Amino acid sequence: MEQRHLGRTGLRVSRIGLGTLTWGRDTDEHDAAEQLKSFWDAGGTLVDTADVYGGGEAEYLLGRPMERLVPRQDLVLSTKAGSVPDPDRRTDGSRGHLLAALDASLARLGTDHVDLWQLHAFDPYTPLEESLQALDIAVRSGRARYAGVANFCGWQLAKAGTWQLGGDRTRLAGAQLEYSLLQRGVEREVLPAAQDLGIGLLPSSPLGRGVLTGKYRGGTPSDSRGASETMAPFVEPYLDDAASRIVDAVTTAADGLATTPLHVALAWVRDRPGVTAPIVGARTARQLTAALSVETLSLPDEICRALDDVSAPVHRYPDHDWSTL
Repeated sequence: MEQRHLGRTGLRVSRIGLGTLTWGRDTDEHDAAEQLKSFWDAGGTLVDTADVYGGGEAEYLLGRPMERLVPRQDLVLSTKAGSVPDPDRRTDGSRGHLLAALDASLARLGTDHVDLWQLHAFDPYTPLEESLQALDIAVRSGRARYAGVANFCGWQLAKAGTWQLGGDRTRLAGAQLEYSLLQRGVEREVLPAAQDLGIGLLPSSPLGRGVLTGKYRGGTPSDSRGASETMAPFVEPYLDDAASRIVDAVTTAADGLATTPLHVALAWVRDRPGVTAPIVGARTARQLTAALSVETLSLPDEICRALDDVSAPVHRYPDHDWSTL
């Protein structure tokens, strides 16, 4: 699998990453180990998790197969901290919480460092400089090699990235946000900020929460996330008429290229300017292998333009080239 630099750093990662959102909940230990081995066999290196995935179980399941099935040094481990299961305060970016969460993640992963450590979300109740200081401490102490953020909006990413470029601080390597043909909101301000600051984008949900595979065109499959009590609210926003038109266009393109809608949707986001590596999650190794076979596909320019047109978000003042509005 092709390797890419993450932002303006020396860290190289596979251009498709493995996500573990469902590990410990919908994916058991056997399936998790099988996915990790299949990913590594395909040349994948970037594996993304978080301390809250499966209540910590995802990190535990990721750590168990390392060395036994996959050499630790062959993986780029990425985890996140800052999300908390508190309905009144969903994020805790305090330095104390973040560093304690990192130590707990390392214990579950069975390693002395992660390659990329990310703030999972912006905490409006903690000074941003305090949250970012935790990243600096983690890197200086050797517990993390690189640092990044996730789910920051444009001004938050610009502020954080600029702050980290000053003084003796750790520059942000990556930013993880949802990005797909069904969700192009990052193109308004996040992506321009990331490109200007040399921060690599790691798109989550690149398949539109599974909708871009076309599996929901005839209804909701009984074994899909859309039929799951816990995940149905996650999928439902992308089952409207606007999304259906985009899925139809992706399916038409796939038919013309003799490939699958999954491959078309994934190749589109993988090769967007500023993108380093989409993070793909799967319930089984078979699903993951199907996604990873996108490696040989490059979409023709005319297909890309057609998909851009059908999924184009509305950009109005004061975004991009206001003088033409």
